[in-house]
Order: sequence, then C-alpha cells, then structure tokens
Amino acid sequence: MPVAHKLEKAEFLLLAIMVIAGFVLILNETLLGVALPEIMRDLNITASTAQWTSTGFMLTMAVVTPASGFIISRFSIRTVFMGAMLLFSLGTLVAATAPGIGMLLTGRVLQASGTGVMMPLLMTTMMRMVAPSKIGQAMGIIGMVISAAPAMGPTVSGLILGMGTWRWLFWLVLPIGIAALLVGMKLAPADAPTGSNQKLDALSMLLSTLGFGGLVLGLSSMGGSSAHGGAHLPVNPWVVVIAAAIILAIFVWRQLKLQDRGPFMDMRIFRSRPFTLTVLMTSIGMGVMLGTSILIPLYTANVLGVSALQTGLMLLPGGVLMAVLSPLVGRMSDRFGARALVLPGAVLLAGSIWLMSTFSQTTPQWYIIATYMLMTFSLPFINTPMMGLGLGSLSGELTAFGSSAMTTFQQVSGAASTAVFVALMGVGAAAHGGTGTDAYMAGVHLAFLVAAFMSLTSIVVALLLPAGKQAAGSAPIVH
Repeated sequence: MPVAHKLEKAEFLLLAIMVIAGFVLILNETLLGVALPEIMRDLNITASTAQWTSTGFMLTMAVVTPASGFIISRFSIRTVFMGAMLLFSLGTLVAATAPGIGMLLTGRVLQASGTGVMMPLLMTTMMRMVAPSKIGQAMGIIGMVISAAPAMGPTVSGLILGMGTWRWLFWLVLPIGIAALLVGMKLAPADAPTGSNQKLDALSMLLSTLGFGGLVLGLSSMGGSSAHGGAHLPVNPWVVVIAAAIILAIFVWRQLKLQDRGPFMDMRIFRSRPFTLTVLMTSIGMGVMLGTSILIPLYTANVLGVSALQTGLMLLPGGVLMAVLSPLVGRMSDRFGARALVLPGAVLLAGSIWLMSTFSQTTPQWYIIATYMLMTFSLPFINTPMMGLGLGSLSGELTAFGSSAMTTFQQVSGAASTAVFVALMGVGAAAHGGTGTDAYMAGVHLAFLVAAFMSLTSIVVALLLPAGKQAAGSAPIVH
C-alpha cells in the first residue's frame, strides 16, 4: 500500500470527485421510492412489478459489494473507479430511456453494480492516500456520503418530480457520472496493488452471491408491502433467510480454508477487535436510521395525512445536518479518539428513538422534525469515529476487504431493520383491529418501541471501546 502523505492538488481533486460521485451513487439507492406511483402509471405496471426497481437495486448491491474487496485488491484504483462509473453511467442512460419495465430494471441493476464497488473503493482510496493523523477527517467525509445521501434521497426525488417526470431522476444524474468517469480516467492511480495476482475462486463467488443476495431478498420481502421495496416470493421468506444463512456459513468455512491461497473475502479482518466492534456499531446505526426513515413517512402519511413531498421537506434539515456535521466530527475524532465521541453519540441516538416512540395522532410536525434532527445529529458521532477506528486497525492489504465487509453488513442491517419494523407495524395494527388510524398508530408505536430497545445496544458497544486517543486506530494491528 502506498505510504500516506500530504495530498497533491491532483490527488485532492480525485478524492473530491470520488466523494461527489459516491454521494450521487448512494443517493440513487433511495431516489426512486417516491417516484414509484408515477412509474406505475407511465409504464402501465402493477405495484408488485414496480417494487423490483428498489428490490433489484438492493439485491445487486448485496451481490456486488462483498466481491468489491477482491476486485479492489486485484486491480488498480483507476481500473476499478472507471469500471464503477462506466457501469453506473450506462445504467443511468438505460433507465432514463427505458421504454418498459424490463429496460428500467436493467438500468437499475447496472447502476447498483457500480454503486456496490464505489463505497468500498472510496474508503480504501482514502486510507491509502490520507495521512494517519487525518483519518478521522477522511472518515467524516465518507460518513457524510453514507449517512446523508440515502436520507436526502426522498426529498431530492420529491423536488425533481415537482418539476418534471420520473425520467429526470436519471437525466440530471447522468452528466455527473460521465464527468466523474472522465476525471478518474486522467487522475486515478494506475499502479496495480500488492497481491494483484490473486486468483478468483468461483465457488466462493457463487456462495457469496447466493448467501448475501438471498439474505437481503428474504429480509426485504418480510415487510409484506411493495411500497416499501419488499419482494413477493413464492415461498415463505423465512425459508429463503435460513437457506441464505446456511450458505453464508459454508462461505465463511470456505474462506478460512482458502486463507493461505488467497480468499475471496479475507476473514483476518475479524481478528481485529476494533474492526469487529465497528461493524457491529455501524450496522446498528444504519439499521436504526433506515428503519426510522421508513417508519416516519408511513406514520406521517397514514396517521397525520401529510403528503410525501411535505414529509421529505420535514426530513431534509436532518439530512443536511448530518452532511454538515460529519466532517466536523471527523476532525474531533482525530483529536480526541473514538470513545469520547461515540459514547455520547450512542446515548443521544437512543434518546432520540425513545422520543420517537412517543409519537401520537396529535404530535406536531415541529416535534417530529426535532426528534429526527436529534437522531441525525447523533449518528456522525457514532459512524465517523468508528469507521476510522475499525479501518485504521487493519493493515494495508486488508483495508479493501474491511471496507467491503463493513459496507455489506450495513446493507444487510438496513434490509433487516426495514423488514422487521414494517412487519412489527403490521403486528401492532392487527392487534388493534387491523384497520383505521388507531390501529395504524398502534403498529407505528410498537415498531418505534422495538427500535428504541435496539438503539440501547449501541451504548453497550460504545462502553466496550478503549479509552483515549489511541482508540482512533492510526496504527495497523492486524496482519
């Protein structure tokens, strides 16, 4: 791995372009949800068909992201970046011009293929180029992309749809993808990384595809509604989840067996206690954020009667706050270490979700905005220091695998939390008659209550972190 040094102008420009591209790519994960009704009318398709534009994206991410560690460890940054942006730009063009649902799904799969590689690549590139003393700042910028982009997706989508058709969701993004591709072609390092002669194990790739893809598919289908991105399966979703879990167990066994010959996913990353805690903590944070981001629009629409655009505007300040705060917290992380920031962040996160559990049929909008902003205020204090701590604890050759695994677990956690929270809403509503505002409110309350208990686990994990600045993880400890 190249030694981190003071960034030259070209390197700074490259990282800036990668951050912008990463933000746009991650934004696309939640950009299409608000547009589904219009897509259904325009393409004359049913809700159960339209939802595959979201489910297909998630599935592709679940398949591609675990493979990104292998890809990044074998090919140069330039090759991987150009490949990711080419796939994304091609997918965006296909989706924008799609005459029917088939081509639209093809475009979304191509978009997700680029997105699944982009975030691990951005993390790995940051770790290679940025000085160890600035890792917190780098992770703050990445945290802004990971956290703020999906949170702002519905708002941006609502604003664009207010001015044009759903196709403009793709046309406005396409020039950014092409510009990033051209810049990366010129500025991205072309040197192959150490270990680039690693061989691809086809069985590992198959197990990863079936395991992670099946897990996300099964979990996303448990929500029981296409409106939330859930898939309708011909079998019980639990059968898919259990089968996927068994396949993943075989996948892990296979990686351990291949350890000396070059595994598809290097499991040595989990020998690092800081990294393992990071995966756990960031997965909790991502699950709670995406879960509540699903619950709040459902609550405001079905209980308070608020439009989707108005709800998006209500959530916009929280997304902006997260984007602004993440880089600032990154600088604080470099100075004070992880635990000093993560512990209060975890307490604030739990407090914000407990406040959300008090929502009712008469809750004013300002209270919803305030509690959501408290949650988005807390998340940078958790995610930014933890990412620097976890990735900083890995040696250079393991960074790509670490960023890949971290992103994969966040994807799975998001799918699981969304499925569980939506399913809990159905359980709570059924226990109170199943229909009507009172029943829906009971379901929302139950889901938020479970989310509140889930958020308490973040405090437990924070207490396990080592104290002091050394917890920032500037020195690799795993080889």
